[in-house]
Amino acid sequence: MGRDNSNFYNQGSIGKGGRNKVKNSLNADPQPTVVRNQIDPETKTYFSEIANLFESSEIELEERSVICSNAIEEAKGKEFELATDYIISHTMQGLLEGSDVDHLCGFLRSCAGLFPMIATDRCGSHVAETALKSVATFVQENDYYSLLEDTLNSVCQGIAANPIDMMCNQHGSHVLRTLLCLCGGVRLDSPEFHGVKSSSALANRLNLQASRVGGSDSVHIHQGFPGLLKDIVSAMLKHTREDSRSILVDQCSSLVLQTALKLLAGDNEELLHVIPVLLGCKNQNLIDKTIARDIVKLMKEPAFSRLMEVILEVAPESLYEELFMKLFRNSLFELSSDKCGNFVVQALISYTRDEEQVKLIWKELGPKCKDLLEMGCSGVIASFVAASQRLQTHGLECCQALADAVRVGSDESPRFIIPRILFLENYFRCEDKSSWEWPNVSKMHVMGSLILQAVFKFPSDFIEPYIKSLTCMETEQILKVAKDAGGARVLEAFLDSDISAKHKRRVISKLKGHFGELAKNPSGCFTVEKCFTVSNLSLREAIASDLATVQQALEHSKAKQSLYLLRKLDIDGYAKRPDLWRSKQESRQATYDEFYAAFGKTEDATTHSRKRKKREEIVDHLPSEEHAKDVDSKGGKRVKKHKEKVESASDGPPKTPFLSEEMQGKKRKGKTGQLKAWK
Repeated sequence: MGRDNSNFYNQGSIGKGGRNKVKNSLNADPQPTVVRNQIDPETKTYFSEIANLFESSEIELEERSVICSNAIEEAKGKEFELATDYIISHTMQGLLEGSDVDHLCGFLRSCAGLFPMIATDRCGSHVAETALKSVATFVQENDYYSLLEDTLNSVCQGIAANPIDMMCNQHGSHVLRTLLCLCGGVRLDSPEFHGVKSSSALANRLNLQASRVGGSDSVHIHQGFPGLLKDIVSAMLKHTREDSRSILVDQCSSLVLQTALKLLAGDNEELLHVIPVLLGCKNQNLIDKTIARDIVKLMKEPAFSRLMEVILEVAPESLYEELFMKLFRNSLFELSSDKCGNFVVQALISYTRDEEQVKLIWKELGPKCKDLLEMGCSGVIASFVAASQRLQTHGLECCQALADAVRVGSDESPRFIIPRILFLENYFRCEDKSSWEWPNVSKMHVMGSLILQAVFKFPSDFIEPYIKSLTCMETEQILKVAKDAGGARVLEAFLDSDISAKHKRRVISKLKGHFGELAKNPSGCFTVEKCFTVSNLSLREAIASDLATVQQALEHSKAKQSLYLLRKLDIDGYAKRPDLWRSKQESRQATYDEFYAAFGKTEDATTHSRKRKKREEIVDHLPSEEHAKDVDSKGGKRVKKHKEKVESASDGPPKTPFLSEEMQGKKRKGKTGQLKAWK
């Protein structure tokens, strides 16, 4: 039996606040009352037989297409009733998935006027979304573009009469976001455009990966329908002008507006019009004091705080500057102290454009570093550290303030700095901080580890207390750091920095005898490889010796990272012929030394990283077997040949670093794990 919807169409509550509450506050265009008629028994039987036929899997693909087309013809004039029926709606989804483009467009045009009602129904929303996904499969075929555009235009006109119902409905909001994605030319199921905060977003903010510049071009999969996108956004703005506050604090409508803004990223002209309207500005690009106070209050609301993050992300430079000066200046600590507002401040800091903005932020928040950490607002500190590193300003002050925030008195030894940041929350919960000790907890603080990763990107003379702290740690503590997903990345950032090799090898030497244990851990494999890369010959041999003792266990585990590590470091070669393995390593070290002789060792962290990758590329392209033979047969190294390779590499264009086939395209486990734990 289908769900009984024979009475007037009336969906209930639609998220926080409810659709009716929002709608009543607006002078929206009145919508005609829709009566849902009963589905006659003959029609029910017809679609029931089709459902049974599809489940039997006894029909050919071509025959299925004909059945879908005929059934959609039969549904004409009854789309609303069929799409919102609990049982038949499932059948309608299958029919729309298998329909040809003409019947698909016919269905959408026929129900365009009732599309918002279908989309806001619990069952109908799935039918509406399926129809849009089916349209997406035909978009890239140019022969159908005009037909699809006309069809979607009819649907958009049906929505434009009063988009508030869809925006503020938990089902309709999702369908409307899907329609916006279709018009914007991006994947319909992209989490980024459905309000999901991905780990890559945090990675971009903290400089852990290259950010996407110029909007969302890299995620476009087809040309979309840009004209229709702007029409829908314009219709939404029209109905939010009179009482934008009710719309902005509603969770469902906020998600729709976030999607729209992300799709408009890079279109500065459109954004300069849309954003001021959303913020309630009566004159474009003019934020008066009254509006500014209201917006600051709204930033403490969950739905609007997320919307404001997106506004800061996509705002053109001139508008960002105005928002910064008129909304945030002198309100940064107030917002940073709020459970929702602090995320807006993180976004503001992450998207700073110049040194002057960083200076103003530091003036307000720098002296409050310890207070923010005590309140659990470590994300604000992490964002500032990343922005400072990105814009190369206030780095020393930032590192000093962070170190002072976790020290009990200015004369306290720096040895506790790294442990306390790794266990940030645990440390600040401790009443007697002077007696704090390494806690017996299973996981280190995610944001604390991210802060330290950013810290180790600064020049070594900025972070001397951090270096002392890490090098003073006991072997057991270093091992625990290496076994933790976040802690391992801190160690790798330390080893990847421009800190002297002496300090790095001091830390690595404390792990001697434990590399085999670390190699059994997926995250530990990367740490072991990094340790091997920066070690001298004696430490490399110690690492290889540790791994050789667990080689059989690692091979039996069949873990990809472990197997790759064994091949990369040639542990089998070490176990069988250690002298030959040692000769290969000496040959590689000679290449490194020639590289340094040619390019020098004095450089900043970024240049250092680039040069290291270049020399690793050169070494990886050298046939190591031939090197070993040369050493064995001639008692020396083919230095001249190596030098020619180095010189030719420096003259020509950069090459792509060599990756083994096993590791090409692979992502590290654990990276997203620690990034997901935010907001």
